[in-house]
Amino acid sequence: MSFALDVLIFVTAWAHVILAPYTKVEESFNLHATHDVLSYGISPSGIRNYDHNTFPGAVPRTFIGSVILAWLATPAILLGPVLQKSDVQMIIRICLATGNALGLCFIRRAVSRRFGHLTSVYFTLLSITQFHLPFWMGRTLPNMFALLPALASLITRTPYASVSSGRSTTKAIAFLTFATVVFRAEILLLLGPIVLQSMLFGHITLKKVIKVGLVSGLISLALTMTIDSYFWGKPYLWPEFAGIYFNVYQGKSAEWGTSPRYAYWTSHLPKLLLSSLPLSMVGFLRDQSIRVLLLPFLLFIGLISCLAHKEWRFIIYVVPIFNASAAVGARYLTRISNRTTLGKLFALSIMPIFLGLNIALTCILTLTSINNYPGGDALALMHNLYPQYPSAQVHISNLAAQTGASLFLQLNAPPYPNPIPDASLRASSSWTYDKTENLTIMDLTAQQYITHLIVEEYPDEETRRHWEVVATVESFERWSIDWHVLRTLPREKSVAGLQDWLLGVLKMVKEEKLWILHRKS
Repeated sequence: MSFALDVLIFVTAWAHVILAPYTKVEESFNLHATHDVLSYGISPSGIRNYDHNTFPGAVPRTFIGSVILAWLATPAILLGPVLQKSDVQMIIRICLATGNALGLCFIRRAVSRRFGHLTSVYFTLLSITQFHLPFWMGRTLPNMFALLPALASLITRTPYASVSSGRSTTKAIAFLTFATVVFRAEILLLLGPIVLQSMLFGHITLKKVIKVGLVSGLISLALTMTIDSYFWGKPYLWPEFAGIYFNVYQGKSAEWGTSPRYAYWTSHLPKLLLSSLPLSMVGFLRDQSIRVLLLPFLLFIGLISCLAHKEWRFIIYVVPIFNASAAVGARYLTRISNRTTLGKLFALSIMPIFLGLNIALTCILTLTSINNYPGGDALALMHNLYPQYPSAQVHISNLAAQTGASLFLQLNAPPYPNPIPDASLRASSSWTYDKTENLTIMDLTAQQYITHLIVEEYPDEETRRHWEVVATVESFERWSIDWHVLRTLPREKSVAGLQDWLLGVLKMVKEEKLWILHRKS
């Protein structure tokens, strides 16, 4: 049974990668860095060809996660069924998802040891029926690289005791320090409450905290400064410090939008947890050990709420412990009042109701995401439309580049990942892909060597004089409720009839987002 629960976690993570294989712009640095490590190697001459030299981003990011991911993915690439470069992208993401899923499995086992097998079953079912964590833990965001050491710190704090021992606290501090220094500086706001709580409970002394923090911090700092100074060609570079300076000290993160202080509590946390939120409240109220484990994470959310720019991914690390609390709450609800018929009915129905709600919302969010990568769809469609086109010069618009048109999808142009012999991936044609920004269609028309465009502007009559509209790519716009169907009861009193009725009530509305153009001349 325990093995089956672990398999469910892995399969769910892999399924989200397969269902939505394309990526967004926020994933592009680490994805393209992994592509470049595999394709060019890590020699100085190879680094000169890296994508970050052309598109450095607002602040430098660490290469550590990408280098590790590239090396770990190499055996899988060699053994996997790789038919084209886009398959390598999927393998890389599956490897990342596997690492984070493994962390969740260890947490599930720790929950089982501390709270019992039934609680670990509920933990698994709640975790795999949520959307955000399973969907995103295979995506190359810096937060997903930081998630594994954050999960490792949580594993050390959920064994048998209600609070962790000195040794496990030391490990937790080391893991979180590494994640803070290398991947995501906001984890410092989680590290602080955990250290403070551990000191108050007498599980670690101030002297030990300073020693562990200095040793792990200096090792992590030396690692990131050595590796990232080499890859970026800048001496003494600490990417996370550069990010803090840019986003916090200079306040640049506010340019990406600000939210009220309560946004994490009222918007992001409910969206991340779904039905785990009310169940976690029950667990928090009923179990002292859960309160002890959950308190630092509640303080973390309170502290990070002081920053004006807020995103759900900044607090993704709290989801597993909230799910553990929700599983404890579910165990309590399924055991109370089971002496009466009504109580037994309540106990039997409570989890199916909550899990059904999770599944319904996750299906909607997954369908939304699958249909929200027009750039990836456009580039894949273009390759299908021109399978034998000998030499094409393709310009990719900004929207296409941000919504899936990654380097791995540039099938008909080098470089090719080094673990695979070039002959197995090399296309018979040779294309050039260009992502130069801030060019109008008229600018591109003037450049006679460009043969194809993927544009986000509707081709007007002037454009159609020079370009043929080959295909249109639609993408998700919104969900619409058909009120007429809603007022009409399903004709067939069966599961299939109810399913058809529900699909008729809620409809996905798509709109044209990108156009594929071919020069007429």
